[in-house]
Amino acid sequence: MSAAMRIAVAGAGLIGRRHIELIAAFEGCELAGIADPSPAAKDQALAHNVPCYSDHRALLAQEKPDGLVIASPNTLHLPMALDCAAAGVPALIEKPVTETVATAQRLCAAVRRTGVPMLVGHHRRHNPIIKSARETVASGKLGQLTAVAGLWLLKKPDDYFEVVWRREAGGGPLLINLIHDIDNLRFICGEIVEVQALTSNKVRGFAVEDTAALLLRFASGALGTVTVSDATPAPWSWELTSGENAVYPRQDQPCYVFAGTSGSLSVPTMELWSYRQDPGWHAPLVREPAAFSAYDPLVEQLRHFLAVIAGREQPLISVEDAMGTLAVVEAVSEAARTGQKISPGQIMEQAA
Repeated sequence: MSAAMRIAVAGAGLIGRRHIELIAAFEGCELAGIADPSPAAKDQALAHNVPCYSDHRALLAQEKPDGLVIASPNTLHLPMALDCAAAGVPALIEKPVTETVATAQRLCAAVRRTGVPMLVGHHRRHNPIIKSARETVASGKLGQLTAVAGLWLLKKPDDYFEVVWRREAGGGPLLINLIHDIDNLRFICGEIVEVQALTSNKVRGFAVEDTAALLLRFASGALGTVTVSDATPAPWSWELTSGENAVYPRQDQPCYVFAGTSGSLSVPTMELWSYRQDPGWHAPLVREPAAFSAYDPLVEQLRHFLAVIAGREQPLISVEDAMGTLAVVEAVSEAARTGQKISPGQIMEQAA
């Protein structure tokens, strides 16, 4: 019987604590330690009877874990991941992979140089709903993909904005929330090659946007729209429609629509619309469910991470792939700032 893999966690905040609990409960691995200078982290370590370090480098040196989950603030992703690469320790890096495309390029170079595998925690790629949507599009059931519509509309509570950085540029739904949806759309539909965007801060008047409208062009030729607002009572967002996180009251509504020449798919309601015969707007549409199996994407992500460490699987989302998502988000911000069409490729070139 093979020995359990020893996985450590750097960062014991909200998502870090979730990783800690998953690792402690998962058969085939054990919690090797926690790196975080906060008193709360020491309490977590005590509760799980593992060592706690104020510095991740001391943890890497003393515990020599089989893998490290990096759940620290975004500014620490790059230095922690670089230290993992230097130590030969595979890492699961929470999204965003780093703060900017430029820093992500530095990490890509380190991964290529050392060969140390790294997985980025865009955990929704492990969600069975998202996997089913990707398979439906790839299978040709929708025909040629023509149009994509995404909605991220909800109302954040007023006390959310008591944290100063959430009222400042970079603290709004574009960089904090939209990155999830952009990654979902890239995973399901393929690369985004051009964006246009408008933003508004009219509702709250903060330095950061509360509403945005995006136009997307995919490499396949499909066009997409995404509308974002964190200032409206509405059920149309992944958080409220997917049931992925029980803290959000689930709504039986779609947040994405994928339309093709042979059919259309609503997600996460997973309804497939098509004609049985004689296609055309006078003919009746047929609605049928798109099948998928239910499981916890965070549990599946941990299973996958262990398989990546063991060399049995390649990362579902590599550092380079995650950098592509980050480039689209930066392109959206630049398009909104300049009023111009921006390609993620331009962002990559400028950062090089």
